[in-house]
Amino acid sequence: MDVTALAIPEVKLITPRRFSDDRGFFSETYNAKAFKAAGIECDFVQDNHSYSARQGTVRGLHYQSPPFAQSKLVRVLRGAIIDVAVDARKDSPSFGQWVKAEISAENGTQIFVPKGFLHGFATLEPDTEVAYKVDAFYDGASDGSVKWDDPDLAIDWGIRPESASLSEKDAKAPEWADFSSPF
Repeated sequence: MDVTALAIPEVKLITPRRFSDDRGFFSETYNAKAFKAAGIECDFVQDNHSYSARQGTVRGLHYQSPPFAQSKLVRVLRGAIIDVAVDARKDSPSFGQWVKAEISAENGTQIFVPKGFLHGFATLEPDTEVAYKVDAFYDGASDGSVKWDDPDLAIDWGIRPESASLSEKDAKAPEWADFSSPF
């Protein structure tokens, strides 16, 4: 397993080893002992799976407020995404900064997004499936979002904004300037 810190070092790219032969491949995508050795300690309690039919589907930027804040381990089962994490920790030197990575079924890379970050992704291919583990159960009353294309954040999602497919929740999300971070 290869673990690489991004420009905000708490966000990490994880590339598990793949063992390939003429049938395909095998990969161990999560191992608590290996993750702990890499400095990632989470007790994951829930697995989520999303399917996006259209290229350009945006899901985010989402968060859950404490005490239901979630760390996430995200991977792509089919297709490809640009995955984005925005630092929402008020006392962090990188508050309001973001990092992104291309995650795909082909490259097998995963991204670890810790508590205190907004998270979202944009699909780069149709029929994209994303699976992710979280370390806290979903709580609707703690659910929040920030506008995905907020001009103050100026995130490069790798898609044309006019072609984005959004949920009603994401289309109506507040702007970064109106966001009061719970972290």
